[in-house]
Order: sequence, then C-alpha cells, then structure tokens
Amino acid sequence: MSEPVVGNHNDLYNIEVQFEIVMAIPEKADISVTGLFWNADAGFDSKEFNKACFKKEINGNICFNKRNGSADRAEYFDQELYRERYSIEPTNA
Repeated sequence: MSEPVVGNHNDLYNIEVQFEIVMAIPEKADISVTGLFWNADAGFDSKEFNKACFKKEINGNICFNKRNGSADRAEYFDQELYRERYSIEPTNA
C-alpha cells in the first residue's frame, strides 16, 4: 500500500499518512472514491484505518483481527467480497 520504509514496521505503521498518500492518486485524477469498497486483511483492522476509510466515504471491508477483542462488532464485513481479493493479490505480487 505504501512505499518501502526503513525499519521493522507492521501494516499500520503511520497508516493515516500512508492512506492519504495512496488516496492522493485517484484524487489527482479526479476519480471519486466515495462508496468504493476497500478489502483489507486483519493486519489493517484498527480504529485509525476504519476512521480514515470513513472520512473518505470508503466502505472498509476489513477482516477481523482476533487481537482486537470481540468479533461481535458493528463494522460491515462481507466474507464473499473479502475472498475475491485473493483473485487480485497474486496478480499484484
């Protein structure tokens, strides 16, 4: 999602800044992200990332991370849509 960063960091390192950098690309091209779905694995399950998506009116389809407590939360999650991200990831890799 971001450019390589020196050091040992997890997916959420500086997530607000990195998310803004990524979102600048469609904004520069005058492409609306409102209403889009963002499929992300459990490494991105955080309040900060959910807030960043909400602020841009993006539907975060983020897999639940067991380390964050109960899976019984109000956030939207579509398992079938999440599974489809694996058809794209090998292409990007």
